[in-house]
Amino acid sequence: MPVSDTIADFLTRIRNAASAKHKSVDTPSSNLKIAVATILKDQGFINNFETIEDNKQGVIRVILRYHNGLPAIQEVKKVSKPGRRVYLPADKLPRVRNGLGMAIVSTSKGVMTDKQARLYNVGGEILCTVW
Repeated sequence: MPVSDTIADFLTRIRNAASAKHKSVDTPSSNLKIAVATILKDQGFINNFETIEDNKQGVIRVILRYHNGLPAIQEVKKVSKPGRRVYLPADKLPRVRNGLGMAIVSTSKGVMTDKQARLYNVGGEILCTVW
């Protein structure tokens, strides 16, 4: 069945696998998903990820992270959706959980966290929030 919002599907797979205490989860690959997975790894929300080549689209295998049996990702929410895109300038970017979480922003300078976007003074589309 075709998926209209691939990033929401990617985040939902991670959320469901973490709540079911799986070690890893596989999802179809794309450049945007790889950028989001890189940010999640750099910020410590996942252990690692790897891309697996098949003769089609490719697969991203995300290795999940846990602390004392609890998932490192407590909550992940998709902000910008196909029916309602959310674009904000750098000074209006949200602070997730008073700085304990992060927002992932797609900017003209690439995909980055809300803190990096404020540092570079660029706004963009708010993809999701994670904490």
